[in-house]
Amino acid sequence: MLSINDFLKAIRVTFILWTITAIIYPLFILIFGQIFLPYQANGSLIKDNQNNIIGSSLIGQPFQSDKYFWSRPSTINYSTEENAGITGVSSASNLAPSNPDLIKNIETEITKLRQANITPTADLVYTSGSGLDPHITPQSALNQVDRIAIARNLESTQLQELVKSHTEGRLLGIFGEPRINILKLNLELDQL
Repeated sequence: MLSINDFLKAIRVTFILWTITAIIYPLFILIFGQIFLPYQANGSLIKDNQNNIIGSSLIGQPFQSDKYFWSRPSTINYSTEENAGITGVSSASNLAPSNPDLIKNIETEITKLRQANITPTADLVYTSGSGLDPHITPQSALNQVDRIAIARNLESTQLQELVKSHTEGRLLGIFGEPRINILKLNLELDQL
């Protein structure tokens, strides 16, 4: 049988655990993040010279112009004018490999890439799991160099060096694959 004393103990323990997990721990994480990792804690935002936010290094953006490196296709258009103001949205298509819509989407991307004289690679054809991936492989970027060189009247070697300088290696030297952040690469491209 439960006594009043046991009931009061349970209330005290609940209150103590609530205070620790709902107030002290989040406050500690907030302060730690703002002091030691402010760039990451505030969304890894990339700003221009006028301190205007252009985007986040964690979220991909669609680039359609021939003057830019194209990013992965996305199932959502989170950066378009009709979706302005929508944040925190991610989405995958969840289409099975046998789904005709998935096959149609892939064929559309391959046709688009071939029309632009870009050799299709997996990350330029398939969407990412979240729809927000900001990275492509170095090979995908190199496949786009000739198109951009013509559009910007630049030397291909200059663009190849730019791709090489923006290639991020494996995490801790063993996890993941080499990759390139498209937003950072295209911002650097505009500086040339």
